[in-house]
Amino acid sequence: MDHLLPPEPPPDAHVEATLSGTPGIAVKGLFVLALFYTFYFARSFLLPIVLAILLSLILYPAVRALKRAFIPEPLGAALVVATLAALLGTGIYQLFEPANQWITKLPRTTEQIERKLFNVRKSMEQVSKAAEKVEALASVDSASKERAPQVVAREPSFMSRMLTGTQNVVVSVGATLVLLFFLLASGDLFMRKLVRVLPTLTDKKKAVGLARTIQSAMARYLFTITCINVCLGAATALLLHVLGMPNPLLWGVMVALLQYVPYIGPAISGTILTVVAFITYEDLHTIVLVPMCFFALVTVEGQFITPFLTGRSLTLNPVMVFVSMLLWGWIWGVIGALMAVPILMTFKIFCDHIESLSAIGEFVSGKPLSTEAVADQ
Repeated sequence: MDHLLPPEPPPDAHVEATLSGTPGIAVKGLFVLALFYTFYFARSFLLPIVLAILLSLILYPAVRALKRAFIPEPLGAALVVATLAALLGTGIYQLFEPANQWITKLPRTTEQIERKLFNVRKSMEQVSKAAEKVEALASVDSASKERAPQVVAREPSFMSRMLTGTQNVVVSVGATLVLLFFLLASGDLFMRKLVRVLPTLTDKKKAVGLARTIQSAMARYLFTITCINVCLGAATALLLHVLGMPNPLLWGVMVALLQYVPYIGPAISGTILTVVAFITYEDLHTIVLVPMCFFALVTVEGQFITPFLTGRSLTLNPVMVFVSMLLWGWIWGVIGALMAVPILMTFKIFCDHIESLSAIGEFVSGKPLSTEAVADQ
């Protein structure tokens, strides 16, 4: 009977079969790491491109509407980009002076906070006196020892760093606007080229349907979120104006921009508004009223308006949102944190329409499982 049984595999066959898939996993892991490090080191090159693509998804419906009004796409793209540049320039011009004033008043602001928080100031003075004593003892001890000559590198001045940073921002904004114009003016050029490259008619139809679905869904989502954030910023500015806060337009713009960063953005906005209210008002009730009204606006927007307008199909997993903000904030700084959610949403829509990536799309999605799915598990 033993000769009828299949021969036993050698003892190392299972180990070899297990390790045979290891190089593929290792190569994929190294590829992902290399991709992220490429994003990090090439951020000066990639950031304008990604920002222009996201802006093109938001603004392409306007170009399409102008095309229906018998305005050619290149001319419509030029009008849209020129309007965006004019709004951006006007906003910077209007907000530069108030922002500069607040930056200049930072030392005085600190003094006002210390004056109002007397107990905290007293504790800080005690710590400061103790630190001065320790510093005096250290200076006496170091003076008794022979010092070796040291060469200290001179750091660049604040003005030179500001000029360098301004030049980099101007170059990035200019490159983004130029690339945005070409993306809007080209229309469906890339779509036509993709259809021409694909071999079979079935592949052409699938590619066209997938690309149009992703483009329309992403454009609708980004446009909706932008409108919600602008309305929230306007409502915040109006509320602060009624409460007598200085520079309400500045804080409204800040709220609208930080609202692109879920969870963290509203918390930062509320903290800043609380500090400004603490400096501006003497009455505790008025100070508390500012953050309470702001968080009431944010709660209504986050719990009712945004879910109603975006729908449950475009909700995201909060854990994945936070991880995405950490990742893109590390790679591209503040701008990366602002674009983290649109990038994650684009990735989710792409995964939802690719069958092999549907599991990843489901993991990124924030939709709750149905009762039948929970029972099946």
